[in-house]
Amino acid sequence: MAAMRAAAASLKAAEAAGPRGLRALLFSTSRLPFMSSSPPQTTQNQKQPPADPSSNLFVSGLSKRTTNDGLRAAFEKFGNIIDAKVVTDRVSGYSKGFGFVRYATLEEAEAGMKGMDGQFLDGWVIFAEYARPRNTPPPKS
Repeated sequence: MAAMRAAAASLKAAEAAGPRGLRALLFSTSRLPFMSSSPPQTTQNQKQPPADPSSNLFVSGLSKRTTNDGLRAAFEKFGNIIDAKVVTDRVSGYSKGFGFVRYATLEEAEAGMKGMDGQFLDGWVIFAEYARPRNTPPPKS
């Protein structure tokens, strides 16, 4: 009987001290960084400012079935297109979901961006914006 009382007392003392082991990791919210009340202080989540106007448009939200010709046909009604390119996967050949359209003039690019942004193409809503210049890697030493 005394042994049972001692075991019960030690069990109550362990529970009062808090969970241990795996249970402490799974059920304790004080140690998890994503459960804290303060927002994270990262600068990666902040939106970048819009790109400078250019004749090259970045088009996102494309269907996997969208082709270069389909992209060109959709944007052609807004001006003279120099190039329309859907970025594709090397293995499957399907679209990666984005592409680029280059117009002859800045005014045509603006008309194409305003006309096609938020419109449907191949059953998907697409988004058009000015393309950002490609970041060039630093020269090798």
